[in-house]
Amino acid sequence: MTTESKRATLYRMVMPGHVCPYGLKSKWQLARHGYAVDDRLLRTRAEVDSFKAEHGVKTTPQTFIDGVRIGGNDDLRRFFGHRGAAPGDTSYRPVIAVFGMTALMAMAASHAVSGDAFTIRAAEWFVSFSMIVLAMLKLQDVERFSTMFLNYDLLARRWVPYAYLYPFAEGLAGVLMSAAVLNGLSVPVALFIGTIGAASVIKAVYIDRRELKCACVGGSSNVPLGFVSLTENLFMIGMAAWMLFRPMGGM
Repeated sequence: MTTESKRATLYRMVMPGHVCPYGLKSKWQLARHGYAVDDRLLRTRAEVDSFKAEHGVKTTPQTFIDGVRIGGNDDLRRFFGHRGAAPGDTSYRPVIAVFGMTALMAMAASHAVSGDAFTIRAAEWFVSFSMIVLAMLKLQDVERFSTMFLNYDLLARRWVPYAYLYPFAEGLAGVLMSAAVLNGLSVPVALFIGTIGAASVIKAVYIDRRELKCACVGGSSNVPLGFVSLTENLFMIGMAAWMLFRPMGGM
């Protein structure tokens, strides 16, 4: 079907102090799917309110194709076959993003230092950089993280301040391990929080069979508690053990 025969009418808010981002997304979606867009701009609050009352809608933008109202940007995405995540849906996307980027960071750092991206040091940096980034995500909203963490961590449920201290401890251990300094501090910290964390996940998920959200990427994620959080803790334990016995010198 040619662009000339694929036409859509889009009503979107473009006011002096605000251009609706969803309107821009809807226009872009229509264009990329080959639609010629009749772009109707709502430039004042009165025009927006009048449009909503006329069409019986609560939000803008609104898209019409062949005279049929498709709806807002999310409705348009579904019209084009894109399934949006529903509230409460579980997703591993945050975890994939974290570990994917920290792996690339580690390889980049290794290449910058030694000219080789695939080294033992790159593997060490992958774990320590992951600890730093995960700690950073938790520290964005410590209150929210601590609330989610208290759902399952064995020590935090006995001593609440631990829920607030945890991301600082993880970040500190990650920074020290990245620099390969003060092993006498970083190793005990990583072993301590990693062991308690692993035990907590095993009890909550594999023994008690509880279905919980993981606090590993902060308190706002929908990552299910289980393999990911257990892996985070086992990484810390393994990294701590490696730092104790790693050969000195070389990359």
